[in-house]
Amino acid sequence: MSTSMRETDSLSMGALAVIVIGPDQDRRRALATAIADSQVNLIKELPAYPNFDDLNRILAADYDVMIIDLDPDPERALEVVENTCARTSLLTLMIFSSQSDPELLVRCMRAGAREFLRVPVSPASMGEALVRAAVRRDEVRRQKKATGKLFVFAGAKGGSGVTTIASNFSLSLARESGQKAALVDLNLHLGDAALALNLTPKFSIMDAFDNWQRLDADLLNVLFTKHSSGLSVLAAPDSVVSFQPARQTVQKLLRIARDNFDFVVVDGGSGSAFTYEALFEMADTVYLVTQIGVPELRNANRFVTRFFSDPENRKLEVVLNRVPSRNLEIDEPSITKALTRPARWKIPNDFANARRAQNTGVPIADQRSPISRVIAQMAQAASGRDPDPRKKKRFGLFG
Repeated sequence: MSTSMRETDSLSMGALAVIVIGPDQDRRRALATAIADSQVNLIKELPAYPNFDDLNRILAADYDVMIIDLDPDPERALEVVENTCARTSLLTLMIFSSQSDPELLVRCMRAGAREFLRVPVSPASMGEALVRAAVRRDEVRRQKKATGKLFVFAGAKGGSGVTTIASNFSLSLARESGQKAALVDLNLHLGDAALALNLTPKFSIMDAFDNWQRLDADLLNVLFTKHSSGLSVLAAPDSVVSFQPARQTVQKLLRIARDNFDFVVVDGGSGSAFTYEALFEMADTVYLVTQIGVPELRNANRFVTRFFSDPENRKLEVVLNRVPSRNLEIDEPSITKALTRPARWKIPNDFANARRAQNTGVPIADQRSPISRVIAQMAQAASGRDPDPRKKKRFGLFG
C-alpha cells in the first residue's frame, strides 16, 4: 500500500476506522475534512484504486468503513466495491460522487455500496452516514462471533466417492450436532448430492450464481431444499453447464451461508485449482478423499504438495475411501509417505450397502453399516464432540 497514505488520530478510541480512496487529492482531502468533524478513530487516504495485493492489505488492517471516489473511473471504482463485498461483510462501503444518474446509483447499490454521498459532502450528512456505519459494525461483529464452520470435501481423482461421503457426512452432522447444517454442491458439471439424499430440488446453485449481485440471506434461503433431517441442500444444476464461477462469487455465497448456518459442507468434487483456492482459503477443515491405488495416491500427493505443503497444517484431513479388509496391495507406510502424513479417516469398502443406498434412495447415514459408523465419527469430531470409541468397529489393517 502506498506510503503516501495520510493518517490522523482520533477523538475517540472506540470510534470508526475509515479509509478514503480516490485519485483526486483535493476531493479526498475535502471528504477527509468532513469526516474529521465526526468521531473517528483513524482516517487514511489511498491515492489510487487498490489492486489485488493492496486490497488484501486493506482487509487485513481491519477498517470499518471504505469510502471510494466514483467519478475518476466509475468502472474501476465499482470493481473495487464488488471485490471487497465478495470477500468480507465487515466493511461498510460508501461511494462519493458529483453525478446524479439514477442508473449509476442503482449499479452502486447492486455492487454492494451502502451509502451514496453527493459531492460536496457536508459534515452533517457525513456524520449521519458514519452513525449508520457504526450501528452496522456493532451488529456485524455480534453476528461474526456466531459464524458457522466450513467443511470442504475434495477428490484426488474422479470417482473417489466425494459426493457419497460429503452428503452422508452432512446428514450425520445435522443429526449429531442438533444445529443448523447446510450442504452446497459445487460440482457444477455432474453433481448429484441431492440424488444421494433422495431430494428433488426446485432450485440449484446456478440460481445463486445467476443472481450473485443481489444474493443475500433471504434469497439464498429460498434456493435451499430441506431434507427431513433438517439439513438444507443447495443442489447442483440438473444439466451440464460450461460455467466457471468467479472467486469472489463463490466466496460471497459461502460467506452468506456461514452467516446463517452453524455448519456448511461443500462438495467440491474434483474441481479446478482455481475453485479449490477460493474454497480452501475460507475452510475450517478440508477433507481430501482418495482411494488406495497408484493413480489415486499419485494425484493425492500432487494435491497435498500444491495446496498443503506444510505437514503441520491442521486444516487438511485425509480420508481413505473403500479400504479393503485384507490383502492390501500398498502397505500403510507407503500410503503415509505418498500422502506426506497419516490418513485421519479410513472408510471400509462396503460395496453392497453403498450400491443399495444409490439404488433405493436411502442414504448410507440412515443405515447401520461400517461406512455409516465411520462417517458418524467424522461428524461427531467436526461438531466438537469426541467420537464414541464404543461405536468404533475395527476393520483390516488400519483398525
